[in-house]
Amino acid sequence: MAWMEWSSLGTPLLIFGNEEMMPSMASQEVQCSMTQQEEVKNGKPNHLQETTGTFEIRIPDTDQKTRLCIDMTTSSKGGWRTMPFIFANEICEKLGAIGSGANMIMYLTQVLHMDYVQAANMLTNFGGTSSLTPLLGAFLADAYVGRFWTIAVASVIFFLGTVLLTLSATIPSLEPTPCSKLCPSPSQKELAVVIVGILLTAIGSGGIRPCVAAFGADQLLDASDSSTKNREGKTEQHDLKHPMALSTWSFFNCYFFVTGVSSLLAVTVVVYIQDNVGWGFGFGIPAALMFLSVVSFLLGMPLYFKEVPMGSPFTRLAHVLMAAFKKRRLLTTDYVGPLYELSDKESLACQQTRLMHTEQFSFLDRAAVRTPKDKTENGSLNPWQLCTVTEVEEMKILIRMAPIWASGIILITASVQQHTFSVLQARTLDRHIVSGSSFQIPPASMTVFSNITMLVIVSLYDRVLMPFAARVTGHARGMTCLQRMGVGFVVSMATTGVAAIVEVKRKKVARAAGVLDMGSLPMSVYYLVPQYCLNGMAEAFMQVGHLEFFYEQAPESMRSTAMALFWTSISAGNYLSSFLVSLIHRYTAWLPPNLNRGHLEYFYSTLTFLQVANFLIYCVSARWYKYKKFAAQETQKVEQES
Repeated sequence: MAWMEWSSLGTPLLIFGNEEMMPSMASQEVQCSMTQQEEVKNGKPNHLQETTGTFEIRIPDTDQKTRLCIDMTTSSKGGWRTMPFIFANEICEKLGAIGSGANMIMYLTQVLHMDYVQAANMLTNFGGTSSLTPLLGAFLADAYVGRFWTIAVASVIFFLGTVLLTLSATIPSLEPTPCSKLCPSPSQKELAVVIVGILLTAIGSGGIRPCVAAFGADQLLDASDSSTKNREGKTEQHDLKHPMALSTWSFFNCYFFVTGVSSLLAVTVVVYIQDNVGWGFGFGIPAALMFLSVVSFLLGMPLYFKEVPMGSPFTRLAHVLMAAFKKRRLLTTDYVGPLYELSDKESLACQQTRLMHTEQFSFLDRAAVRTPKDKTENGSLNPWQLCTVTEVEEMKILIRMAPIWASGIILITASVQQHTFSVLQARTLDRHIVSGSSFQIPPASMTVFSNITMLVIVSLYDRVLMPFAARVTGHARGMTCLQRMGVGFVVSMATTGVAAIVEVKRKKVARAAGVLDMGSLPMSVYYLVPQYCLNGMAEAFMQVGHLEFFYEQAPESMRSTAMALFWTSISAGNYLSSFLVSLIHRYTAWLPPNLNRGHLEYFYSTLTFLQVANFLIYCVSARWYKYKKFAAQETQKVEQES
């Protein structure tokens, strides 16, 4: 193993075993890394160099070591040419995941004969679990194995889950006995195979979801790059609050467009096969697509830029909290001088972008105050006693992001109803495409209108909406992430409001036709289209803005974790939905097995009220939020002012 230290004169020494290389030779190695950093400043991403050597850096006055990948060749890595492999993986994964899950409530209720409320809660609980497991996947990606291998292994696990679901629908001994009226509950064996299959897909999603978006964005941009070229080829500076290149913002729109197309195919083609051909084929196709997903992703291996894991981000956060707690009694008059931070040379060697100090949450600044007790017995700095300003600011960033994260929970709670109760509503309506047609729209395929709306808005955002909004707001991207999310909140409130009105209309038709206890109503399923379209519009603004926000504002070493935070808000929204449904079902008669005899409109109205309160809290949080600042940005700002 080789490592690098600085001598007392500040000269870098590259050491192999007990032999020291000549300072001049070591300087050449460090100069290679510095040259890459200069290329970043000049607009060339540093991952366009192929890494051929890995060294350890020992930070002066500490016992910490950081790996450094020194680029020795000029073979390019990353770029848009990697997107076909990444997007092919994402398309197959989404077809597998959504194709298996979109119509699952029909499989549980019609094939396994489960109760509606039990099936709805089971699916939202598993939806919550599949959005909670990304925390584990993100931790492994950021700390140990990197995003590439996390995605690869998780895809295999997901594939095994879809295989189990296929077996449950094709092996006779795992299928329940057909019945007409009074149907027995599924046996433990039948239910176990389905639950394990869904659980494996949830675990697989935990590795895929937090890493794919960040891995794709990594191929296009180094976060320290502060300039890009516009369509005319002229170099333009980014907003100091938003240092990411416009190509990365385009990537997020492309990412959601790809997922939208995948969802569209899943809720139309795959769901149609499940309803009209059979569940064996309906689950088998997603399994085959997941196999193709793994193959596609691995084919692009030679082209990917693979970021080196930087250690557990949670350990660094624990360092800050512990150091600040130990120095909680320290007064500002007890210390003089600047807060502790790595020098330019040390920060460069660690490939870490320094963050500027902010005044918010000043009680955490004590963690960066030097005291005589900061060193261990061997003279090195104790990370549990002293932290850098950048580490302290990373902790502050997460605290500032918490209210924005929490605000997305209620929106998800409202959105998931389009996959549960809205599907059950559609099942009671006339689903013929046109009057007299023999073809009926599968209930779960109604989400196609949500997907189409999202695709249209996402595809038009860069070319139409963003230029128009930029002329109005003066912002380079038209709207900030927080403003884009705010639009999504407003549209989501309209979604549940419209859903409540349509439900009142649906029950009025049922009473007028005297079919309260019968299957189909003389009312077109197209009455549900407005609420589905509004839901797609809300997702196009809120979900894309939320994802952009987490990637942009999160510390560089925690981007997978930040993507996991995005998915954990979805998890919390699913769990909150289960809690609300169970609570309402227990204490009211709003949600009986026969929706015609219930008050689903009251449930939708409750969600609307909760969203209004949530939006008001979000407005306060967004107003209070402070964007992170890089040290390089402050230098750029001073140069611009001068």
